[in-house]
Amino acid sequence: MNESYEAAASFAQTWGLVYFVVLFAGVVAYALWPRNAKRFDDAAQIPLRED
Repeated sequence: MNESYEAAASFAQTWGLVYFVVLFAGVVAYALWPRNAKRFDDAAQIPLRED
């Protein structure tokens, strides 16, 4: 294969993985942040409400 293709593929694999790990950690931190607990608890109760 072409060396530039292999270098680009290696770069994309490495930094793509880092990007998605950081993105995943950010989403988990947002979901578990104590300040957001009330908002998520309210949203979880929406299907149980009788309007």
